[in-house]
Amino acid sequence: MAVFAAPVEDKSFAGFLEREQAKDLLRFTTAGSVYDGKSTLIGRLLYDSRSVYDDQLESVTKASVGRNAGTIDFSLLTDGLRAEREQGITIDVAYRYFATPRRKFIIADTPGHEQYTRNMVTGASTAELAIVLVDARKGVLPQSRRHAFIASLLGLPQMVIAVNKMDLVDYSEAVFARIEEDFRQFLSHLNPIEAHFIPISALEGDNVVKRSGRMPWYRAASLLEVLETVPAGTREEQAPFRFPVQRVVRPDHQFRGYAGRIAAGIIRPGDPVTVFPSGRKSNIRAIVTFDGNLDSAQAGQSVTLTLTDELDISRGDLLVSGERAPEVSNSFDATIVWLNEKPSEPHRRYRLKHASRIELAELASIHHRININTLEHEPATSLEMNAIGSVRVETARPIAFDPYQRNRATGSFILIDAVSNATLAAGMITDAAAALRIRTKDRGPEPVTPVERMARSGHTGALIRLGGRAEVAWRLERALFDRGCFVVALEESRVSNALLEAGVLMLVIDEDEQGFAITGVDGKTGSGELPLDDVEAVRTVELLMEQLRILLPAPSWVDAGGI
Repeated sequence: MAVFAAPVEDKSFAGFLEREQAKDLLRFTTAGSVYDGKSTLIGRLLYDSRSVYDDQLESVTKASVGRNAGTIDFSLLTDGLRAEREQGITIDVAYRYFATPRRKFIIADTPGHEQYTRNMVTGASTAELAIVLVDARKGVLPQSRRHAFIASLLGLPQMVIAVNKMDLVDYSEAVFARIEEDFRQFLSHLNPIEAHFIPISALEGDNVVKRSGRMPWYRAASLLEVLETVPAGTREEQAPFRFPVQRVVRPDHQFRGYAGRIAAGIIRPGDPVTVFPSGRKSNIRAIVTFDGNLDSAQAGQSVTLTLTDELDISRGDLLVSGERAPEVSNSFDATIVWLNEKPSEPHRRYRLKHASRIELAELASIHHRININTLEHEPATSLEMNAIGSVRVETARPIAFDPYQRNRATGSFILIDAVSNATLAAGMITDAAAALRIRTKDRGPEPVTPVERMARSGHTGALIRLGGRAEVAWRLERALFDRGCFVVALEESRVSNALLEAGVLMLVIDEDEQGFAITGVDGKTGSGELPLDDVEAVRTVELLMEQLRILLPAPSWVDAGGI
């Protein structure tokens, strides 16, 4: 009888690294109402899975003294900010990494307070699973529904509803069953999502890593067993190939490559690709990396692609392969979560960052606000911080995208304030606006929008009145024109508002005035005196340029050099 020996495990450091590299990765986030025990659950999960370093455990043990949480307050393993420890709450997103013999994990522990909903959106935006905690004593709360809705909105395919603090309700099966029934009824109104209900006690460790004997009526998997077995990282690999170009690599005249991170799909040398939004076609010549060329690359890998043809491709373009092409439009409908304290303003110009591309954009309209508690659609003219609404967005130039539910990477975007550079909103594209899709020849041209005019000129319009000093007007006109501005000096005071909206910087000479006055299209003003002699004309132009820098939204010509 033949005897087969079991394969010998490589216990070297290289073998360890190889085994770790072979494990797949699951990103998940915690959510739920405040004091439901999210941080305690993550701390218990890290502790029981032996993923806490000795020095960290010693520090947390000392900090736990006097907190009435037993020997260790597990929440301190993730709540590291001073304000978090003082108040016993989570404020910022805390990311933690741990691994088991079966899988690697990245956890995003997110806040439960409604005012920190934007932080929850940030943590869930890259996750594949959400753990929504429910306090067994309180049942399903509005914030639990809010976070479950956001998880569904962000396209997470898996959700674990962990009914926590079962030790405080005597591990009652009836309590757990009632909460499960209430939550399933709420989930039936959301996007399809696979839900797992688990009764746990984060403080005592019941059903967190190991199954608990205190709840014999529950026979399903523990939390860690679910985390180790749910599908991970398969959606992006199975989706059509999408590659946003981040950089054109041109080290010499013989090499031209396009660097970026594969957002979805798999690519191999020889595969046909189409460049969007231009629509030009080519084939992959090679997949280049620092360690050498690859036979294939998949979603999540950062590579440099070379093509068989010399095409005009730049940062922000999208390389696509597969039968399903992306949408191309300068107008689309989306669901956005407003993240800024200052409410949204319809028709205000923003910067839109989509994949690796940045375009000027505006909120053309707000269809409705979504009531998180009732899921009803409410009329709205603006969105306040943490509000969720359905909007229409128009961009200066067409962009190529997929609906968010089909591809998270090419279906998501953020809105950025053009002046402060602050992130204002996170958006998920639902569909291209039918009225403004890229038109074919038989549909005729579209009207030029103010956003497109601004994209052409690079700045907004302003009216600059110069009292009696033609020399200053001509010098300022030359200075602005040399910086690429759309500018004209006029010897009459009657100026059309339409020119302002078109982004024209107009210099109006008024012989009856002695000073200067600047009025921006948004109503901002500035004024001052002009010199009476020609010697000071150059210095006056510098003063006026500084006034324009303050009044106009961050034009690129301000720091382009001297007068």
